[in-house]
Amino acid sequence: MDGPVMDLSSAPLTGWTGEVIPDWLDEFGHVNIAHYLTICDQANWAVWNALNAPETRMEDRGGQEYVIVENHVCYLDELRGGERVTVTTQLLAHDAKRMILFHEVWTGAGARAATNEAKFLAFDLEARRAATWRPRVAAALDSLAAAHAGLPRPAEAGRGVALSRRR
Repeated sequence: MDGPVMDLSSAPLTGWTGEVIPDWLDEFGHVNIAHYLTICDQANWAVWNALNAPETRMEDRGGQEYVIVENHVCYLDELRGGERVTVTTQLLAHDAKRMILFHEVWTGAGARAATNEAKFLAFDLEARRAATWRPRVAAALDSLAAAHAGLPRPAEAGRGVALSRRR
């Protein structure tokens, strides 16, 4: 994905801003559940490109990418076709080969429509196995963690799926 690279010093990041497209709608006229992840994945790529800047193209990174190994989505409000949405993104944790991003999807009216917590794993596309972050990415993650250190931890962070009432 090409385009302007986001400022990694903001807290939280503005991961992505766009419009709900017709292909994302289901038979009820609102965004299908799968496409909440599509929206959040736009933010994943924007953050990833910023962490790798100025190497924002896959071809420039020598096969050093990421895979997402876990996702958790909370659906809070519906999104309708043509609606403007913004995804804000917070780095919750990272180490030498993993990171956890927390996305909040906001409607054009300022309501939270969804949250998404995603665990990433550094991945070598040529070896087809886990790797460690490239030095450039590791340094950018350290800086991002410092910028986000003062942010409150989102209430939905770290939750799994359960039948019991949440406290």
